[in-house]
Amino acid sequence: MFFKTTLLLASAATALAASGTVGVTPHDMYSSSVGVLGCKINVKHVAYWPMPVDCNNICVQVSYAGRSLYLLRIDQSGGAYDISYGAWNWLYVGKQATEQPMQGGALSMTWKDVPAQNCASLMANGRLPLSAANSMNYLSSCLNQPSSWVAQNHELYNILNPTCTYGYDEVCTLNLAVSNQPTCPHQLGVPAVLTSDPVYDIQYGTGKLVKAT
Repeated sequence: MFFKTTLLLASAATALAASGTVGVTPHDMYSSSVGVLGCKINVKHVAYWPMPVDCNNICVQVSYAGRSLYLLRIDQSGGAYDISYGAWNWLYVGKQATEQPMQGGALSMTWKDVPAQNCASLMANGRLPLSAANSMNYLSSCLNQPSSWVAQNHELYNILNPTCTYGYDEVCTLNLAVSNQPTCPHQLGVPAVLTSDPVYDIQYGTGKLVKAT
C-alpha cells in the first residue's frame, strides 16, 4: 500500500511539474541552447524556460487574459520564464508587437506542457531543425531515447548557429552505422557567411524588426 501510494504521489508531482502559473517576461533576441535554427522556425513563438530542454516536452501552451499560444521550448534560461517578445505582446494586449509594441515586466500567465505535435506548424517540415555541427550532444541524448519525439522528428542542416549567419542552408544525413558525424553536401562546419535565410528579432519597446547576428 505504501509503495502504491508513493507511486501515485510521484505521478501527481510529475503532472504538477508539467504546468503552472508563473511570472512571464519578454525576450527579444532569439537563442537556442540546443542549436535549433531560427531560420527554420517561427521565432515569435519560443519559450525560454529554466528547465533543461528535453526530447519530448518541447511544446508548451501559454495563456493569459483568455488568449493562448503554442510555443517551442528550445532554450534554457538562467532562471526566468521568458517568451518571445512577439508572443508576450500578443498575449498581453491581443496585438502584434510590430503593430502596438508594449513594455512591462512579468505577467502572471498559466502554462502547460502539450504534445510536441501541437507545435509542428512552427517548424519547417514539422520537424525540429538542428545544427548538424553543434547540436549532436543534444540529438545523441534523444537518439538514446528512440521513441522520443525529437528522435523521430528532427532534421539536420549544415548551418552553424541558431541565428543562421554561418554555414550552408542544406540538409544533412546521419547514419550511425557508418559514422557519428553527419554527412552534408558541403564540408560539415565550415563558417561560410550565410545571408540567404536571415532571422529577425522584434526590438523590445519599438516593434522594429532587427536582423539577428
